[in-house]
Amino acid sequence: MDHDRTEGSMKNIKGRMKEGLGKALGDSKMETEGKMDKTEGKIQNTVGGMKDSLRKST
Repeated sequence: MDHDRTEGSMKNIKGRMKEGLGKALGDSKMETEGKMDKTEGKIQNTVGGMKDSLRKST
């Protein structure tokens, strides 16, 4: 498993927690940061998945 996949998953989890906390506290800035972290994590996870696929096919 590629390092990007693990790191991306962690960012995604962190983003979901931050977004939920921002909603609960009414902090729109924290909620937006959480959404951005989630998106960044999903992208990084996808890149890691592509790297894994390339390694398996060669």
